[in-house]
Amino acid sequence: MAAGRVAIIGGGIAGLAAAYRLRQADTGLALTLVEADTRLGGKIRTERMEGLVIEAGPDSFLASKPAAAALCEVLGLGDRIVSTTRESGGTYILHRGRLEPLPEGITMLVPTKVRPLLRSRLLSTRGKLRLATEYFRRPRLDDADESVASFVRRRFGDEVFDHMAQPLLSGIYAGDAEQLSLLATFPRLRETELRYGSLIRGMLAQRRAAPPPPPAGGQPRGAFLSLRGGLGELIDALVASLDGIDWRVGVAAVAVEPVNGGWIVHLADGSAVAADAVLLATPAWATADLVAGIDEELAELLRGIPYVSTATISLAYRREDVGQVGVGRGFVIPRIEGRELTAVTWASSKFPHRAPEDLVLLRAFVGSAGREEAVDLPDDQLLDLVRRELREILGMDATPVLTYIHRWYRALPQYVLGHLERVEAIDRRLEQHPGLLLLGAAYRGVGIPDCIVSGERAAARALAYLAGAAEPSRQPQERAG
Repeated sequence: MAAGRVAIIGGGIAGLAAAYRLRQADTGLALTLVEADTRLGGKIRTERMEGLVIEAGPDSFLASKPAAAALCEVLGLGDRIVSTTRESGGTYILHRGRLEPLPEGITMLVPTKVRPLLRSRLLSTRGKLRLATEYFRRPRLDDADESVASFVRRRFGDEVFDHMAQPLLSGIYAGDAEQLSLLATFPRLRETELRYGSLIRGMLAQRRAAPPPPPAGGQPRGAFLSLRGGLGELIDALVASLDGIDWRVGVAAVAVEPVNGGWIVHLADGSAVAADAVLLATPAWATADLVAGIDEELAELLRGIPYVSTATISLAYRREDVGQVGVGRGFVIPRIEGRELTAVTWASSKFPHRAPEDLVLLRAFVGSAGREEAVDLPDDQLLDLVRRELREILGMDATPVLTYIHRWYRALPQYVLGHLERVEAIDRRLEQHPGLLLLGAAYRGVGIPDCIVSGERAAARALAYLAGAAEPSRQPQERAG
């Protein structure tokens, strides 16, 4: 077993997952976790009030990435995992002022069923014909990256991008698809194009090769999973499992300094933490400030990762006041619709146990790359904006019985063109600082499962470093995040 002292800076899901992995591997480690906020969990924040389960941040994780569900299982939360309800329906897209269903069979932005597309009013006849030609279009064979917008337009045409892909992408990254790197965000799309020549052809082949459905009576999980009492249950379980941690919550780290083959982490209250290895699970811009005193080139690379601010506005209504106004699990809004809202989720329909029977809970979102002004509006003005757009889109004029606003400033990292090269350059700089490790959403995936994997990998490398063993052979880009 490795012996030594490890400091983890950042108490979000990545930092907590790293701490859990370290503690499970070696109970003798001296672990200190520093978190500037007065609460742990980072972007995962569940509020419970008046029978409502309100997610201030993410409300789910992908079933196709097993790390989050696996962590829930080992923490004893397996029976708390819930899937999107069958009754919730699908996703809708605002199109020329009307809500239209996203055609069935859309997988990773790629349509795999013909009839739903032919019936859809999201595309004109010309747009549908252009989409159909994707099956016969030759792939681009060079190795250059391109923006997600360029890729979708090249394969499917402008209408598919404007009316379908762009709003769906905004719901994941709150980003500008004209700037987002395809290879950093959706590398599987590029791999499918190169392997099969056509995305539609590739997705159809993968569907045919998929395993058969579970036997009758089985309970297959949906694409999106959560926990019965909200994702905050995962944070609570992680924290409860971490015995013997030196918690420094509510105090910020301000700098890291190498000293005599180890590290000193300086805190804002004037205290310091000595460690043999330091794991920085902070946003890239915060990490840049921490390392600026020892490596300005590394700091500049980190500052080059842009971030976007968003706000989540939860509103609860009496069911008798809104009736069946909620459509599906929610809807996304293309930029070309000219709205401040980017998406609306019917939280009480999407997952079970989110609201009492007599209440309806929805979540509205504002803020995306290049459109962050609404996030800074005072509460009353932001609520007025949200209610006005809900009224114009849904005819929904009821007065909410409860509202909850949470703003996430500089919260979502943007994997813009050149992101992979930037991460590789960060890795090269880190080679000059043994025992310093970076993890979190800024590098190799923004979702909860990605952050968990990032934390677990950083913990494994820290253990190898402390044991004096050579790091496992990895591609350089895996070292940060």
